[in-house]
Amino acid sequence: MDELLTELQQYGTAECNVPFSAMTTLRIGGNARYVFYPDSDVALDAVIRMLNERNVSYKMLGKGSDLLCSDDDYDGVVIRLDRHFNDMYFDGCEVTVQAGASLIALAVAAMQRGLSGMEFASGIPGTVGGAVYMNAGAYKSCMGDIVREIFVYRDSRLEWIPAEICGFAYRSSIFQEHPDWIILAVKIMLSEKNKDEIAQLMEDRRKRRFASQPLEFPSCGSVFRNPEGRNAWELIDGIGYRGRRIGDAEVSTKHCNFIVNRGHATAEEYITLVREIQDEVRKKYGIELHTEMEMFNWH
Repeated sequence: MDELLTELQQYGTAECNVPFSAMTTLRIGGNARYVFYPDSDVALDAVIRMLNERNVSYKMLGKGSDLLCSDDDYDGVVIRLDRHFNDMYFDGCEVTVQAGASLIALAVAAMQRGLSGMEFASGIPGTVGGAVYMNAGAYKSCMGDIVREIFVYRDSRLEWIPAEICGFAYRSSIFQEHPDWIILAVKIMLSEKNKDEIAQLMEDRRKRRFASQPLEFPSCGSVFRNPEGRNAWELIDGIGYRGRRIGDAEVSTKHCNFIVNRGHATAEEYITLVREIQDEVRKKYGIELHTEMEMFNWH
Protein backbone atom coordinates (compact mmCIF):
# COMPACT_ATOMS: atom_id res chain seq x y z
CA MET A 1 0.00 0.00 0.00
CA ASP A 2 1.07 3.58 -0.66
CA GLU A 3 3.21 4.76 2.29
CA LEU A 4 2.04 8.39 2.25
CA LEU A 5 -1.60 7.33 1.98
CA THR A 6 -1.17 5.09 5.04
CA GLU A 7 0.36 7.95 7.02
CA LEU A 8 -2.37 10.39 6.01
CA GLN A 9 -5.00 7.91 7.15
CA GLN A 10 -3.59 8.11 10.69
CA TYR A 11 -4.84 11.71 10.87
CA GLY A 12 -8.17 11.62 9.04
CA THR A 13 -9.76 10.32 5.87
CA ALA A 14 -7.53 9.99 2.81
CA GLU A 15 -8.27 8.94 -0.75
CA CYS A 16 -6.19 8.38 -3.89
CA ASN A 17 -6.58 9.61 -7.46
CA VAL A 18 -9.67 11.77 -7.06
CA PRO A 19 -10.68 13.84 -10.13
CA PHE A 20 -10.96 17.61 -9.72
CA SER A 21 -14.09 17.29 -11.84
CA ALA A 22 -15.68 15.72 -8.76
CA MET A 23 -14.38 18.45 -6.42
CA THR A 24 -15.20 21.65 -8.34
CA THR A 25 -18.48 23.24 -9.38
CA LEU A 26 -17.12 23.58 -12.93
CA ARG A 27 -16.61 19.78 -13.17
CA ILE A 28 -13.28 20.16 -14.93
CA GLY A 29 -9.72 19.03 -14.14
CA GLY A 30 -7.27 16.14 -13.89
CA ASN A 31 -6.79 13.85 -10.89
CA ALA A 32 -5.38 14.73 -7.48
CA ARG A 33 -2.93 12.07 -6.28
CA TYR A 34 -4.25 12.36 -2.71
CA VAL A 35 -7.23 14.01 -1.03
CA PHE A 36 -7.12 14.39 2.75
CA TYR A 37 -9.82 15.35 5.27
CA PRO A 38 -8.13 16.12 8.63
CA ASP A 39 -9.96 15.14 11.82
CA SER A 40 -8.82 18.17 13.84
CA ASP A 41 -6.47 21.17 14.10
CA VAL A 42 -3.88 18.86 15.66
CA ALA A 43 -4.15 16.39 12.77
CA LEU A 44 -3.85 19.21 10.25
CA ASP A 45 -0.72 20.54 11.95
CA ALA A 46 0.88 17.07 11.98
CA VAL A 47 0.17 16.50 8.29
CA ILE A 48 1.36 19.94 7.18
CA ARG A 49 4.63 19.38 9.05
CA MET A 50 5.00 15.94 7.50
CA LEU A 51 4.32 17.22 3.96
CA ASN A 52 6.78 20.10 4.39
CA GLU A 53 9.48 17.73 5.65
CA ARG A 54 8.95 15.50 2.61
CA ASN A 55 8.68 18.46 0.23
CA VAL A 56 5.23 17.29 -0.91
CA SER A 57 3.04 20.07 -2.29
CA TYR A 58 -0.48 20.59 -0.97
CA LYS A 59 -3.53 22.65 -1.85
CA MET A 60 -6.38 23.76 0.41
CA LEU A 61 -9.73 23.29 -1.32
CA GLY A 62 -13.24 24.22 -0.22
CA LYS A 63 -16.20 23.48 -2.47
CA GLY A 64 -14.14 24.39 -5.55
CA SER A 65 -16.71 26.99 -6.61
CA ASP A 66 -14.31 29.62 -7.97
CA LEU A 67 -11.60 27.38 -9.35
CA LEU A 68 -10.31 26.37 -12.78
CA CYS A 69 -8.03 23.34 -12.51
CA SER A 70 -5.91 22.27 -15.45
CA ASP A 71 -6.38 18.95 -17.23
CA ASP A 72 -3.07 17.74 -15.77
CA ASP A 73 -2.87 15.42 -12.78
CA TYR A 74 -1.70 16.98 -9.52
CA ASP A 75 1.03 14.99 -7.78
CA GLY A 76 0.33 16.41 -4.34
CA VAL A 77 -2.22 16.45 -1.53
CA VAL A 78 -5.55 18.28 -1.67
CA ILE A 79 -6.64 19.15 1.87
CA ARG A 80 -10.35 19.66 2.48
CA LEU A 81 -11.99 20.92 5.68
CA ASP A 82 -15.65 20.51 4.75
CA ARG A 83 -16.17 17.15 6.51
CA HIS A 84 -14.90 17.94 10.00
CA PHE A 85 -14.53 21.74 10.19
CA ASN A 86 -18.11 22.92 9.77
CA ASP A 87 -19.40 23.94 13.19
CA MET A 88 -21.10 27.28 13.90
CA TYR A 89 -21.34 28.98 17.31
CA PHE A 90 -23.80 31.87 17.72
CA ASP A 91 -23.40 34.33 20.60
CA GLY A 92 -25.78 37.24 20.25
CA CYS A 93 -24.90 39.03 17.00
CA GLU A 94 -21.49 37.36 16.78
CA VAL A 95 -20.97 34.02 15.10
CA THR A 96 -17.79 31.95 15.15
CA VAL A 97 -17.81 29.52 12.25
CA GLN A 98 -15.31 26.94 11.06
CA ALA A 99 -13.82 27.32 7.60
CA GLY A 100 -15.32 24.14 6.13
CA ALA A 101 -18.90 25.22 6.81
CA SER A 102 -21.18 25.91 3.86
CA LEU A 103 -21.66 29.62 3.21
CA ILE A 104 -25.28 29.02 2.22
CA ALA A 105 -25.93 27.00 5.39
CA LEU A 106 -24.46 29.85 7.45
CA ALA A 107 -26.69 32.40 5.71
CA VAL A 108 -29.76 30.26 6.42
CA ALA A 109 -28.76 29.69 10.07
CA ALA A 110 -28.30 33.44 10.55
CA MET A 111 -31.69 34.16 8.96
CA GLN A 112 -33.38 31.64 11.27
CA ARG A 113 -31.96 33.54 14.26
CA GLY A 114 -33.07 36.94 12.95
CA LEU A 115 -29.50 38.00 12.13
CA SER A 116 -28.79 40.14 9.08
CA GLY A 117 -25.56 40.58 7.12
CA MET A 118 -25.24 37.21 5.37
CA GLU A 119 -28.06 37.72 2.87
CA PHE A 120 -25.64 38.45 0.02
CA ALA A 121 -24.06 35.00 0.50
CA SER A 122 -27.24 32.94 0.42
CA GLY A 123 -26.58 31.85 -3.16
CA ILE A 124 -22.79 31.43 -3.13
CA PRO A 125 -21.98 27.68 -3.22
CA GLY A 126 -18.68 27.73 -1.35
CA THR A 127 -17.21 27.24 2.10
CA VAL A 128 -16.69 30.02 4.61
CA GLY A 129 -12.91 29.65 4.32
CA GLY A 130 -13.00 29.86 0.53
CA ALA A 131 -15.28 32.89 0.71
CA VAL A 132 -12.84 34.71 3.02
CA TYR A 133 -9.89 33.72 0.81
CA MET A 134 -11.59 35.19 -2.29
CA ASN A 135 -13.43 37.93 -0.38
CA ALA A 136 -16.55 36.61 -2.08
CA GLY A 137 -19.40 39.01 -2.54
CA ALA A 138 -22.65 39.88 -4.28
CA TYR A 139 -25.19 42.72 -4.26
CA LYS A 140 -22.48 45.24 -3.29
CA SER A 141 -21.63 43.35 -0.09
CA CYS A 142 -18.69 41.06 0.64
CA MET A 143 -17.08 38.94 3.37
CA GLY A 144 -14.67 41.73 4.27
CA ASP A 145 -17.67 43.81 5.42
CA ILE A 146 -18.71 41.39 8.16
CA VAL A 147 -15.58 39.45 9.19
CA ARG A 148 -13.91 40.71 12.38
CA GLU A 149 -11.23 38.08 13.08
CA ILE A 150 -9.77 35.06 11.31
CA PHE A 151 -8.37 31.96 13.01
CA VAL A 152 -5.30 31.09 10.95
CA TYR A 153 -2.69 28.34 10.87
CA ARG A 154 0.58 29.91 9.72
CA ASP A 155 4.25 29.28 10.44
CA SER A 156 3.24 26.17 12.43
CA ARG A 157 1.12 28.28 14.81
CA LEU A 158 -2.59 28.76 15.41
CA GLU A 159 -3.66 32.37 16.01
CA TRP A 160 -6.49 34.84 15.65
CA ILE A 161 -5.67 37.79 13.42
CA PRO A 162 -7.79 40.96 12.97
CA ALA A 163 -9.62 41.53 9.71
CA GLU A 164 -7.92 44.94 9.39
CA ILE A 165 -4.62 43.33 8.39
CA CYS A 166 -6.17 40.93 5.86
CA GLY A 167 -6.16 43.35 2.92
CA PHE A 168 -9.75 42.78 1.88
CA ALA A 169 -10.47 44.37 -1.51
CA TYR A 170 -12.58 43.51 -4.55
CA ARG A 171 -12.34 39.70 -4.80
CA SER A 172 -8.97 39.65 -3.05
CA SER A 173 -7.34 39.23 0.35
CA ILE A 174 -3.91 38.78 1.89
CA PHE A 175 -4.49 35.02 1.88
CA GLN A 176 -4.08 34.90 -1.89
CA GLU A 177 -0.53 36.20 -1.41
CA HIS A 178 0.13 33.63 1.34
CA PRO A 179 -1.26 30.28 0.20
CA ASP A 180 0.54 28.62 3.12
CA TRP A 181 -1.73 30.50 5.58
CA ILE A 182 -4.70 28.24 6.28
CA ILE A 183 -8.02 29.75 7.33
CA LEU A 184 -9.58 27.54 10.02
CA ALA A 185 -12.40 29.70 11.39
CA VAL A 186 -13.77 33.24 11.35
CA LYS A 187 -15.65 35.54 13.70
CA ILE A 188 -18.44 37.41 11.94
CA MET A 189 -20.49 40.31 13.29
CA LEU A 190 -24.13 40.47 12.20
CA SER A 191 -27.06 42.66 13.24
CA GLU A 192 -30.58 41.95 14.43
CA LYS A 193 -33.41 42.26 11.95
CA ASN A 194 -36.88 40.83 11.44
CA LYS A 195 -36.51 37.19 10.42
CA ASP A 196 -39.32 37.35 7.86
CA GLU A 197 -37.76 40.37 6.14
CA ILE A 198 -34.42 38.56 5.86
CA ALA A 199 -36.12 35.43 4.50
CA GLN A 200 -38.07 37.48 1.94
CA LEU A 201 -34.92 39.23 0.70
CA MET A 202 -33.14 35.89 0.35
CA GLU A 203 -36.10 34.41 -1.53
CA ASP A 204 -36.30 37.43 -3.87
CA ARG A 205 -32.61 37.08 -4.66
CA ARG A 206 -32.96 33.34 -5.18
CA LYS A 207 -35.63 33.97 -7.82
CA ARG A 208 -33.48 36.65 -9.41
CA ARG A 209 -30.50 34.27 -9.57
CA PHE A 210 -32.55 31.52 -11.21
CA ALA A 211 -33.90 34.00 -13.74
CA SER A 212 -30.54 35.54 -14.62
CA GLN A 213 -27.88 32.84 -14.13
CA PRO A 214 -27.33 29.51 -15.96
CA LEU A 215 -27.62 27.37 -12.82
CA GLU A 216 -28.61 24.31 -14.87
CA PHE A 217 -25.01 23.85 -16.06
CA PRO A 218 -21.72 23.49 -14.15
CA SER A 219 -19.80 26.76 -13.87
CA CYS A 220 -17.43 28.59 -11.54
CA GLY A 221 -19.70 31.61 -11.25
CA SER A 222 -18.65 34.94 -12.74
CA VAL A 223 -15.51 34.46 -14.82
CA PHE A 224 -14.31 38.07 -15.05
CA ARG A 225 -14.08 40.89 -12.53
CA ASN A 226 -16.06 43.97 -13.49
CA PRO A 227 -13.70 46.71 -14.75
CA GLU A 228 -14.06 50.14 -13.17
CA GLY A 229 -17.41 51.59 -14.19
CA ARG A 230 -18.32 48.72 -16.54
CA ASN A 231 -20.03 45.35 -16.41
CA ALA A 232 -17.96 42.48 -17.76
CA TRP A 233 -21.04 40.79 -19.23
CA GLU A 234 -21.86 43.87 -21.33
CA LEU A 235 -18.35 43.92 -22.81
CA ILE A 236 -18.57 40.21 -23.65
CA ASP A 237 -21.97 40.72 -25.22
CA GLY A 238 -20.56 43.68 -27.12
CA ILE A 239 -17.93 41.53 -28.87
CA GLY A 240 -20.66 39.11 -29.98
CA TYR A 241 -19.59 36.24 -27.75
CA ARG A 242 -22.96 35.36 -26.21
CA GLY A 243 -23.32 31.64 -26.96
CA ARG A 244 -19.75 31.32 -28.33
CA ARG A 245 -18.62 27.74 -27.85
CA ILE A 246 -15.35 25.83 -27.96
CA GLY A 247 -15.91 22.12 -27.45
CA ASP A 248 -18.21 21.87 -24.45
CA ALA A 249 -17.14 25.23 -22.96
CA GLU A 250 -19.75 27.86 -23.78
CA VAL A 251 -20.38 31.51 -22.99
CA SER A 252 -23.82 31.35 -21.41
CA THR A 253 -26.67 32.73 -23.50
CA LYS A 254 -28.38 33.68 -20.21
CA HIS A 255 -25.48 35.57 -18.61
CA CYS A 256 -22.36 36.40 -20.66
CA ASN A 257 -20.02 36.49 -17.65
CA PHE A 258 -20.64 32.80 -17.05
CA ILE A 259 -18.76 30.21 -19.09
CA VAL A 260 -20.53 26.91 -18.57
CA ASN A 261 -19.54 23.29 -19.03
CA ARG A 262 -22.12 21.83 -21.42
CA GLY A 263 -20.94 18.26 -20.86
CA HIS A 264 -17.31 17.22 -20.91
CA ALA A 265 -15.44 20.50 -21.38
CA THR A 266 -11.68 20.39 -20.88
CA ALA A 267 -9.69 23.02 -19.06
CA GLU A 268 -7.88 23.74 -22.33
CA GLU A 269 -11.17 24.50 -24.11
CA TYR A 270 -12.26 26.68 -21.22
CA ILE A 271 -9.08 28.73 -20.97
CA THR A 272 -8.94 29.15 -24.77
CA LEU A 273 -12.39 30.74 -24.64
CA VAL A 274 -11.34 32.95 -21.69
CA ARG A 275 -8.28 34.21 -23.59
CA GLU A 276 -10.26 34.83 -26.77
CA ILE A 277 -12.67 37.01 -24.81
CA GLN A 278 -9.81 38.94 -23.21
CA ASP A 279 -8.19 39.52 -26.62
CA GLU A 280 -11.41 40.65 -28.31
CA VAL A 281 -12.42 42.98 -25.46
CA ARG A 282 -8.91 44.50 -25.48
CA LYS A 283 -9.12 45.08 -29.25
CA LYS A 284 -12.62 46.59 -29.24
CA TYR A 285 -12.66 48.52 -25.96
CA GLY A 286 -9.03 48.86 -24.88
CA ILE A 287 -10.00 47.26 -21.58
CA GLU A 288 -8.15 44.46 -19.79
CA LEU A 289 -10.54 41.88 -18.39
CA HIS A 290 -9.13 40.06 -15.36
CA THR A 291 -10.42 36.68 -14.29
CA GLU A 292 -12.19 36.28 -10.97
CA MET A 293 -11.68 32.53 -10.53
CA GLU A 294 -8.47 31.02 -9.20
CA MET A 295 -6.28 29.05 -11.61
CA PHE A 296 -4.70 25.92 -10.18
CA ASN A 297 -2.13 23.38 -11.39
CA TRP A 298 -1.26 25.28 -14.59
CA HIS A 299 2.36 25.24 -15.72
